[in-house]
Amino acid sequence: MKRFLQTVVMMAAFAVGSAGAADAERASAKDAVAMVKKVIADMKKLGKDKVIQDIQAQSPQYRDRDLYVSVGTLEGMSLANGNNAKMAGKNIIDLKDLDGKLITRERIEIAKTKGSGWQDYKWPDPVTKAVQKKSMYVERHEDMTVACGIYKD
Repeated sequence: MKRFLQTVVMMAAFAVGSAGAADAERASAKDAVAMVKKVIADMKKLGKDKVIQDIQAQSPQYRDRDLYVSVGTLEGMSLANGNNAKMAGKNIIDLKDLDGKLITRERIEIAKTKGSGWQDYKWPDPVTKAVQKKSMYVERHEDMTVACGIYKD
C-alpha cells in the first residue's frame, strides 16, 4: 500500500510539473511585443539587412519558445520568416489562414492605419504542429511590417 501511495504521489507531482513545463514553452503577448520592439531596435542599430538575415537563419536572438518573427513589405512581399525561410522573397499578399482570412492584407492594414496592433487567425503551431488560434502583434517600421505572435490553446 505504501508503494502504491508513493507511486500516486510521484505521478501527481509529474503531472503538475509537466503542466508547468508546457506552460513554460508558451510565450506571452508581452513577450511577442518585446520581440518586435527588439527587432526594430536592432534594425535601427545594426541595419535591416543584417537583422533580416539573422531572422532568416533562425538566430536564437529572434526566436524564443513558440515565438518567431516575420518581416514583410507594405505591398505584401515576405522579407523574412523565422519559422519558414522559404517564404522570403514571395508575395504573400493573398495568404489565407485555414478559415480563408486574408492575414497579410489585414496585417498591412493594421500597420498602415494604426501603426501597430493585434490580429487573430488560425495557423499551425511550430511546437505542437497542430492548427491553433494565434494572435499576432504587428508594428510598422519604415516601409515594413514586423510581426510576432503567440499561440493560444
